[in-house]
Amino acid sequence: METWKNYIDGKFADAASGRTYDALNPATGEVLAKVPQSDAPDVDRAVKAARRAFDTGGWPETSARERGRILFRIAAWVRANAERLATLETLNNGKPLAEAEGDVADAAFCFEYYGGLATKIHGEVLAVPGKAFAMTLREPVGVAGLIVPWNYPIMMAVQKVAPAIAAGCASILKPARPTPVTMLEMAKGFAECGLPPGVVNVLSGPGSSIGSALVKHPGVDKISFTGSGDVGREIMREGAATLKRVSLELGGKSPNIFFADADFEAAVEGALFGVFINQGEVCSAGSRVLIQRPIYRKMLDAMVEKAKKIRLGPGIDRETKMGPLVNQEQYDKVLSYIEIGRKEAKLALGGSPVSGLPKGCEKGFFVTPAIFYDVDNAARIAREEIFGPVMSVIPFDDEEDAYRIANDTPFGLAAALWSRDHFKVMRAIKRLRAGIVWVNHMQPAMVEAPWGGFKQSGFGRELGTYGLDEFTEVKQVYMNLDEKPIGWYK
Repeated sequence: METWKNYIDGKFADAASGRTYDALNPATGEVLAKVPQSDAPDVDRAVKAARRAFDTGGWPETSARERGRILFRIAAWVRANAERLATLETLNNGKPLAEAEGDVADAAFCFEYYGGLATKIHGEVLAVPGKAFAMTLREPVGVAGLIVPWNYPIMMAVQKVAPAIAAGCASILKPARPTPVTMLEMAKGFAECGLPPGVVNVLSGPGSSIGSALVKHPGVDKISFTGSGDVGREIMREGAATLKRVSLELGGKSPNIFFADADFEAAVEGALFGVFINQGEVCSAGSRVLIQRPIYRKMLDAMVEKAKKIRLGPGIDRETKMGPLVNQEQYDKVLSYIEIGRKEAKLALGGSPVSGLPKGCEKGFFVTPAIFYDVDNAARIAREEIFGPVMSVIPFDDEEDAYRIANDTPFGLAAALWSRDHFKVMRAIKRLRAGIVWVNHMQPAMVEAPWGGFKQSGFGRELGTYGLDEFTEVKQVYMNLDEKPIGWYK
């Protein structure tokens, strides 16, 4: 068992109270690490460090080239430590090692991408009447609180940290309480790669104390949050007191739509991958599987047979295709939804205890893939985000029926459609109300492309140039070129 510390003002430190809590390995239920139990005093210390770096420490005046070089050094550090980072990610989160390795590789590229983008931050010159011109400048928003979820601990943290550094912001990163280990470890990279003290601070602890303290703190200019809708609404309420800039990437109940002319084998694989990757703990999970009636029964049967072969086990085992859920709370939540589903629809697969797990995993939080069918889109399992390996299969008749069902949700994060008819594809793209639309694929998330949703899936965007814009303010500059006085009061 290892012990980690907070990272504040360029130094590693215990929580002010001296308290710690246990970070668990969800595959075994055993303690993986001791980490600081931070509270409001730790937040205040981190915010003061960030403010010093931003207000008087010269960080915003650091050249764009230097910020880019720092980001490239951090990327190289991530690649050099990829094996350890991926192992820690798997042990703390539970996901299969191959998925964790992909997340670490994406994190390294994310630092590289924003390292290159740091020198491309610019405004524009605007044509205005008279002897004058106007221009815009993009400047860092200030001190940002970055609050990330537990399902992609390293990847989602880096999606916020990297553009914040590129823009010239200082930040306080709060990993999710169950999964702080990877980013506490990455703080070593920040220290080794020349990031000035206070520019990035990392605190572990519960959202009820440090998350709330970040949102309420008058020294924090912006909150970037990824997580549940309930917490997002609370952040908006609490942030209103200081009129904080807020960007929210919240939940989803994404439709994965399969037309009768889709490539059948690809469709089956895409449906399973869309909801069972990362144990279904994915905000954009295609948990509503809409299948056109001519292929409905055939595809349902094929999905059930293939899902039976998904190997569950500890993520650290290379043969594992689905690991445990993140903790007891999430385990209980998913099982409760499976019981709800039994009353609302027909269960084709899942809902039974997991057997045949390796020794030591008896107390792990494993749930078998569940497939419900003939689901009404008004059912709770079709409307509420479960965040686990639970699929709701819904039949549809034609295009209009598909769009009606797909858009009948309070969410709008992502949608996918499968068809070989490019005319139908283009019609669907325009009709689907979602911030991300995938065609003949499910779940790709490219660093170069924006990520975010419509409706109650939040607002603001991460990744791409859009993610950088979230950490900048636009300043208008008007320059009078007429040497004569204005003469208004002649």
